Amino acid sequence: MAVSTDKTFAADTNSSWLIGNARLTDLSGQLLGAHVAHAGLIMFWAGSSTILEVTRFVPGVPMYEQGLTLLPHLASLGWGVGAGGEIVDIYPYFVIGMLHLVASAVLGAGGLFHVFRSPAILRDANGRATKFHYEWNDPKKLGFILGHHLIILGLGAFLLVLKAMFFGGIYDTNLGDVRLINNPTLDPQIIFSYLVGMKDGVWNPLGMASVDNLEDVIGGHIWVGLILITGGAWHIVFKPFGWIRGLFPIQHGEEILSYSLLGLAWMAFLSTAFVGCNNTVFPTEFYGTERLALANAQFFLGILAFLGFVWHGWHYRQVKT
Repeated sequence: MAVSTDKTFAADTNSSWLIGNARLTDLSGQLLGAHVAHAGLIMFWAGSSTILEVTRFVPGVPMYEQGLTLLPHLASLGWGVGAGGEIVDIYPYFVIGMLHLVASAVLGAGGLFHVFRSPAILRDANGRATKFHYEWNDPKKLGFILGHHLIILGLGAFLLVLKAMFFGGIYDTNLGDVRLINNPTLDPQIIFSYLVGMKDGVWNPLGMASVDNLEDVIGGHIWVGLILITGGAWHIVFKPFGWIRGLFPIQHGEEILSYSLLGLAWMAFLSTAFVGCNNTVFPTEFYGTERLALANAQFFLGILAFLGFVWHGWHYRQVKT
């Protein structure tokens, strides 16, 4: 199949690296390989950075004074933490880092397999792989692929729930220690009030970032996990409604990229509020009280993602017309 790159901003250049994955737009197998390899790179960064931070960790010195990035997240999850937020064991951090490195190798091998050994187009593959071949004008197949992504995200949300409720618990800054979350908040009125900024019957401009207890945090993840898994199953079985296809038309990969960047931007802006103002999710024991630089980094990443959403959405409509 001849693959066109005339819809990319680098189509008239000789710089192949600018064209990037656009050359794989119509090659579902190789695009999957690039997707898996990219996940491997992310895993490699997480694993190698965690190991690096473990090697330079100084006991007795607060993490935020050491400029650590990933270990505070692991400490917030209750790994290696004692009373008062003291780090008593860094071995779990080493194990987690190594697991990420192993996972990166597996994902990297999967990416190489799809690039060099698997058919370039999944339609020509054998077995279940053929089910993941897509056509841009087939909304049911795109929904089928979306559904699997949503289910995986839902399972990821439940991993946090399981850690908090059954496997050691997570760190509670209000208690100053790690504890199990035995009674997560399941009341939908409480959980979904955060979406409109309501906290204890009073509007709060921080919205979801106004949460001040781990019961609501974990209860929210239970609801999110259920919604994602249910939505994933729905998309696997049913194709999107006509009015949804009208609101979010998809005829090319650049449109999916645009929508994905918008979601990433929203997550970055939301995390900015959490990083800057929420001590329940970002305990001061691990992140300190001066978090403006960290919040600004999240905010500017959100701006960058939003500009990507605008660019790719506008650019596709320009070349389409």
